[in-house]
Amino acid sequence: MNKEVAKKVSLISRLKHMFTEQPKTQNELLHVLRNAQHQALIDAETLSMIEGVILFAHMRVRDIMLPKKQMVCIPHDAPIETVIGIVSNSGHSRFPVLGDKPSDVVGTLHAKDLLRFHGQKGTDFLLTDVIRQATIVPESKRLDMLLSDFRINRNHMAIVVDEYGAVSGFVTLEDVIEQIIGDIADEFDIDEEAHIKAHGDAHYMLKADTPIEEFNHTLNAEFSDEVYDTIGGLVMAEFGHMPGRGEQITMDGFQFTIVNADARHIKLLECIDKRIEKEHSAV
Repeated sequence: MNKEVAKKVSLISRLKHMFTEQPKTQNELLHVLRNAQHQALIDAETLSMIEGVILFAHMRVRDIMLPKKQMVCIPHDAPIETVIGIVSNSGHSRFPVLGDKPSDVVGTLHAKDLLRFHGQKGTDFLLTDVIRQATIVPESKRLDMLLSDFRINRNHMAIVVDEYGAVSGFVTLEDVIEQIIGDIADEFDIDEEAHIKAHGDAHYMLKADTPIEEFNHTLNAEFSDEVYDTIGGLVMAEFGHMPGRGEQITMDGFQFTIVNADARHIKLLECIDKRIEKEHSAV
């Protein structure tokens, strides 16, 4: 038996040994996979992708959508010169088209559909003739279902509405895929200004680089910023190790869950204010 074959046999044997007791819960499975990475059976990037797949079905559109204020929209009655200017300056490929009211999305414009109008001027152009039907999804839709819809309908963007049917933001195919494989950086990515996004009285999504001072002010907390500057640094210190997706920890009445992380950094956190939940349950 040559060295290469022996190495493969050894790897298979070690993997079989790790699964002699089959994991009975998702947390047990994640624990086994993290041990496998610790023992160099799989690399950190592979572990991160597997964790993303496992936790993917538990995430909702609201967890990753971009807010309405970041939507680059085009009025339905805009002239061709204005439309081309907006498309050229934004760097995006798809645009919500608004009706007479700012909250009325009448369709989606694909930038490639404008190619045949390039260089044309005049009043013959009607944006409503080239727009496509907009895909509308609720904030509560599961990401795995949204990904399936994107694949079946060959869509790359959806308009997100809240429980009352009002537009609250948008989500793209890239946003969904990033939850599995990590960030896909491009030259047009724009960081969201807000570090903290509220989803009710006690539920928040946080960027890991949220300053502790901002977190304390927004959520009426009292975490110290003498040692760590960001909430991500504070949470990682409390874990005592680099946490993976789905790991949870409770600190001073706040439950933090890792939503997005790689082998070196926490990127996104879910935070539940247990103090408020406790007050509501006592009423």
